[in-house]
Amino acid sequence: MAVVKASASDIDLLARLLRAEAEGEGKLGMLLVGNVGINRIRADCSDFKGLRTIPQMIYQPHAFEAVQKGYFYQAARESERRLARKVIKGERYWPAKFSLWYFRPTGDCPQTWYNQPFVGRYKLHCFYEPTGEECENVYNTF
Repeated sequence: MAVVKASASDIDLLARLLRAEAEGEGKLGMLLVGNVGINRIRADCSDFKGLRTIPQMIYQPHAFEAVQKGYFYQAARESERRLARKVIKGERYWPAKFSLWYFRPTGDCPQTWYNQPFVGRYKLHCFYEPTGEECENVYNTF
């Protein structure tokens, strides 16, 4: 059962994002990017208030570098569609299990990002979880 509503075109859109943002980090790297995106829809807090759909999440201004710089416009492949379906169904993976932010620094991961604590790194991406009650929905189980 899906934790967010998703049409076939939404799945393609998310698959394209996974590929554009983390193809070089393999399947788990792409799943982690998907977790962050789905968490943003479910959390309804911080910079992500009012996001209800996959297109809203992906096209939120300044949210994803790949969308801004054009890497995002590659075709969705079935391998990424399978990964997109997994995160839409609620599969979560550490360190993005509850993360709302990630980025790829040139060096070490900062201990905070957007005032949120660092929770872990996977290959080149650093992941950050919200703290406090402001974003408690991200911690809800399915």
